[in-house]
Amino acid sequence: LVVSDFCCLLSPLCAATPTEPEVVVRKYLEELKGTPDCIICMEKLASPSGYGDACECSTIKPEMVGRLTSCQHSFHMLCVLAMYSNGNKDGSLQCPSCKTIYGEKTGTQPKGRMEVSTFPQSLPGHKDCGTIQIVYHISRGIQGPEHPNPGMPYTARGFPRYCYLPDNEKGRKVLELLKVAWKRRLIFTVGTSSTTGESNTVVWNEIHHKTEMDTNLSGHGYPDPNYLDNVLAELAAQGVTEDCLRK
Repeated sequence: LVVSDFCCLLSPLCAATPTEPEVVVRKYLEELKGTPDCIICMEKLASPSGYGDACECSTIKPEMVGRLTSCQHSFHMLCVLAMYSNGNKDGSLQCPSCKTIYGEKTGTQPKGRMEVSTFPQSLPGHKDCGTIQIVYHISRGIQGPEHPNPGMPYTARGFPRYCYLPDNEKGRKVLELLKVAWKRRLIFTVGTSSTTGESNTVVWNEIHHKTEMDTNLSGHGYPDPNYLDNVLAELAAQGVTEDCLRK
């Protein structure tokens, strides 16, 4: 087989993988029609922020556009200011597009106590190790300025709450990250119960826990081979990762 024949045989493949500059650029880039919208106010980024009348600021003007330094998403700076001012105001920002967290996110968890102990009994699906038991204690109280209805009472149903992890390497890592989440007030919040509909009560805050040991019929127990990976992802979504353990 001579070289010229070899090239002829490959010509269909070459046609399927074009290298012309314009073709390559159009293959991998999507042309933007007009100026992108700010997903916070839904106005064009070339236009002033839709929050120009709602926010008073001497240094950030309605026409100013900023790009987040890590994820590179762009918004009106005044829109981000309005979003931040309407939140927990804890010194952190979370991108409304991709949820990347800038700074250390904290929550609105009421005061309480987290206790940890271990015992030798195994969890279903983790017969090679014992069990970590976490007990959360939170009492009823009065909502603070960070809660939905400041000055109103909140209830704390079902406390103390007992939760379980396998006492293995990954389970212990999850435990240490849960301790960080607890200190940052991220595990519980005050809101409306998804099971009873009661408002102004302490509820879980998007970090799932296993509250049963011996059955997973309800989804709250074991065995569940994906649970530890899922809860690590939920912790990461709140800004709690292994990097936090190195500080």
